[in-house]
Amino acid sequence: MSTIPSKFHSFIFKDSKGKDFNFADLKDKVVLIVNVASKCGFTPQYKGLEELYKKYKDEGLVILGFPCNQFGSQEPGTEEEIVSFCSMNYGVTFPIMEKSDVNGEKENEVYKYIKVEKPGLMGLKRIKWNFEKFLVDKNGKVVERYASTTKPSSIDSKIKELLASN
Repeated sequence: MSTIPSKFHSFIFKDSKGKDFNFADLKDKVVLIVNVASKCGFTPQYKGLEELYKKYKDEGLVILGFPCNQFGSQEPGTEEEIVSFCSMNYGVTFPIMEKSDVNGEKENEVYKYIKVEKPGLMGLKRIKWNFEKFLVDKNGKVVERYASTTKPSSIDSKIKELLASN
């Protein structure tokens, strides 16, 4: 285990109910961060994300959904509407964060950090679309970045590997 604290674990972000979500509580957990939207062609990925969460949450996986309305205005609802939609349509039980920007001047601090830690192709940091995914190991290191087209099920083996590691 790393003895140097990760900046990742120093974040505090609001959840969908406006309560502080302390990233220090994610120490020794594997975290999958996803910018989500309710009216996107990739929205059915909620089902696969929830399947991963149910499969591995007792082993230490946490999935954090970050609703964002920056891509085609595909997340227009309030936090309450978003959580209700996710629960009713996909049975989502993993934490949904407060709606925020993942690019630009008002981009949230979590995304600012993870994009620098794991840039995309050709070093580009910008999030291209909804349902881009970042996988963070138990020490708070961003180890993988996945495109929107990556199905949650295809990340299963990497999650399992990270959960088994010290």
